[in-house]
Amino acid sequence: MDVVLASSNAGKIKELQDMLADLGVVIIPQQKLSIPDIEETGLCFVENAILKARNAALLSGKPAIADDSGLEVDLLDGRPGIYSARYGGEDATDSSNNQKLLEELGDSPLEKRSARYQCIIVYMRHANDPTPIICQGSWEGHIAFEPRGSEGFGYDPLFYLADHNCHAAEMNKVEKNRISHRGKATAQLLEQLRQRI
Repeated sequence: MDVVLASSNAGKIKELQDMLADLGVVIIPQQKLSIPDIEETGLCFVENAILKARNAALLSGKPAIADDSGLEVDLLDGRPGIYSARYGGEDATDSSNNQKLLEELGDSPLEKRSARYQCIIVYMRHANDPTPIICQGSWEGHIAFEPRGSEGFGYDPLFYLADHNCHAAEMNKVEKNRISHRGKATAQLLEQLRQRI
């Protein structure tokens, strides 16, 4: 089954392709169909994921999956949240986003730097799907004082996991996909898709 993925984020595309491969789902990134990114005007991850999935389904005529995810930092009242990808400005990079986060947290102690990744994945059979599948996963950690590791993307170099004594960017792909926010949401999606396909 061909499904359009409403994302131009190479890291997300690769992770979702790997996780959905066992189901026989062929992921087609929306840019291969010349589908532009839609403006994320929602006020929460769920709204943005639905907007993206609906746009991809409408313009492709195929089922679509969209992921909206981000980092919530307790000390910053949940920021960067839905603005995670552009926290450092409209042309932000992973590096500039991480730098801004470190600046905002200053010298606050590690125990006050609690954070979590959130992921919402939406699957729509078509653009007018009245009952999209909505899956949610979260991953608890803390924001470290400096980046470590070269795996992953986004805030992974700063995301410290006390129970693994490492940063997310130091984990191998298989382990990360098993325990991450996206891994948890994708596992729920796989279960739901097995029932529908």
